[in-house]
Amino acid sequence: MKSILFAAAVAASFAVFSGAASAGPIERACMASDRGGNRALCGCIQQAADMTLSGGDQRRAAKFFKDPEAAHATWISQSKSDDAFWDRYKSFGQTAEAYCGG
Repeated sequence: MKSILFAAAVAASFAVFSGAASAGPIERACMASDRGGNRALCGCIQQAADMTLSGGDQRRAAKFFKDPEAAHATWISQSKSDDAFWDRYKSFGQTAEAYCGG
């Protein structure tokens, strides 16, 4: 299950999407990441984020591209708010994988 979430964040290899006029936080983080650079895929992942995450959740999740340890810390946290965020993040990961995984 964890691999699905990281796969969504790392999924920067396969999608078909014509880029959006204005990149969101997930797309920008994806493009800036060492695994990014694929505008079509990063745009697709952003679309999945738009379907599943609020703006604040997107900004928080975008930080995981630069700092995977932050994702791990959130995942193992005992906080109810982190648990709720993680459930939403899992949904995003599953959506991104299904939508953008090719």
